[in-house]
Amino acid sequence: MNSRAIAEQIFLAGVESVLPDKLITKEMSLQDNCLKIGHLSFSLETIENIYVIGAGKASAMMGAEVEKILGDRITEGHIVVKYGHSCKLKYINVSEAGHPVPDANGFRATREILKIAEIANWSDLVICLLSGGGSALLPDIPENSSPEDMIKVNDLLINSGASISEINAVRKHLSVVKGGQLARIVYPATLVNLILSDVPGDSLDVIASGPTVPDPTTFLQALAV
Repeated sequence: MNSRAIAEQIFLAGVESVLPDKLITKEMSLQDNCLKIGHLSFSLETIENIYVIGAGKASAMMGAEVEKILGDRITEGHIVVKYGHSCKLKYINVSEAGHPVPDANGFRATREILKIAEIANWSDLVICLLSGGGSALLPDIPENSSPEDMIKVNDLLINSGASISEINAVRKHLSVVKGGQLARIVYPATLVNLILSDVPGDSLDVIASGPTVPDPTTFLQALAV
């Protein structure tokens, strides 16, 4: 076997190991009325509603696997993916939007996801599916800004030569969703994240600009970038 064939086998093995169907079924299972996600267990008898939200290029495929496990136990859901990356889902709505620069469909999908986050209550479970591309696909329009402002700043950032951590530090401070703020909106519902990383070092606050995890960066750091 020549070096090219060996390299191809290594590459394909790596891709195979991170396909959403394998990762979701490895981390999530349903036995009787007990939902297991990683090391967490939930009795569905105590959960009134299950909502599924998400953003990223692989999030629809992740959602398809969640649907296979939970089926009609899903109350409602909305996921946003890059154009051409959607798949047909029965219980979760899927939107396609612009990437790497946000567009009107992305702003619209974010509003729909926020509606779900806002109605979730203490007796509900929200499953959030995130993957690479989530930063651009989950855009919003902060107070005193416009869609054109957000599209322009994202275009400048991705062409600036800054690292993904630096770019997302700015994105997080020009958002009411990123940098942990989606988790704040979901509260008091229980929130569980399933995250497929495309970031070196797997920093959860950087992947998709960390909409559901604490943000260690500051406005001063964003200004410095």
